[in-house]
Amino acid sequence: MRRKDAVMVRDPDPFHSIVPYIMPKRTEAEVSSRLEFDITKLMAFIREHNQKEGTEYKLFHCICTAVARMIYHRPKLNIFISGRKYWMRNDITLSFVAKQRFEDEAVETLMTLKVDKDMNLDSISKIIIGDVNKARSSGSNSLDKTMEFVGNLPRFVLEILFWVLAKLEYHGIFPESLKAGDPNYTTCLLANLGSIKADSCYHHLSNYGTNSLMVTIGTIRHDDETGRDTLDVTATLDERIADGFYFAKSLRLVRYLFDNPEKLMEKISEEIPQELFN
Repeated sequence: MRRKDAVMVRDPDPFHSIVPYIMPKRTEAEVSSRLEFDITKLMAFIREHNQKEGTEYKLFHCICTAVARMIYHRPKLNIFISGRKYWMRNDITLSFVAKQRFEDEAVETLMTLKVDKDMNLDSISKIIIGDVNKARSSGSNSLDKTMEFVGNLPRFVLEILFWVLAKLEYHGIFPESLKAGDPNYTTCLLANLGSIKADSCYHHLSNYGTNSLMVTIGTIRHDDETGRDTLDVTATLDERIADGFYFAKSLRLVRYLFDNPEKLMEKISEEIPQELFN
């Protein structure tokens, strides 16, 4: 059995080989963790760099960079289960939603980002800014147009269509053209709730697609007494691919990067202190 987007993980241990039969659905195996990060140094880094270098770094760009580096160095987070088999993705891909305007009825555009091992905060920031500006100026992207067409189909046709798509996914022959730009087929889906002044929250995974990691980002809180900035983040993982212990240790890397924001300028493949995971 082969896929174009991933390589099969051969010979998992006996327990993991039967887990997909015990819990065949991704939504049956969710583990969620809510964390609070001190981002005082990170926010100072963003302000200083933007003022001196004329860059347009945003907190969200830093989070995307930190998450990408975490996934690169903690590869189990880039695994998904399909057809009762474990698969390691060929690429690290992030996805998120961009509102065309900050209004209740504004159209939401789905964005995806393929992360190369040589990327850093600067390159990731430029790609996100360029893609968001392009989507907002054009009003949509190819995925938006596809969803608009599919959404107008009769209900019975939609039921048949998604039954067929589920079977194709199970056998690893889901059309590549339909995966392109679909956040359900990315490593991690991020929701920047802070941009609409909301707290982070638990967000479920989906049984459609292959996405195994969901991250929601809340608002920045400033403590006038201490002068510290904090950020709440909630992450949800398919525990079949990595247990809560592995997940919790992986998040230490994100905290390390927020405490040492200059490290975000390194390539995501740059070595990191292994004692973080001890």
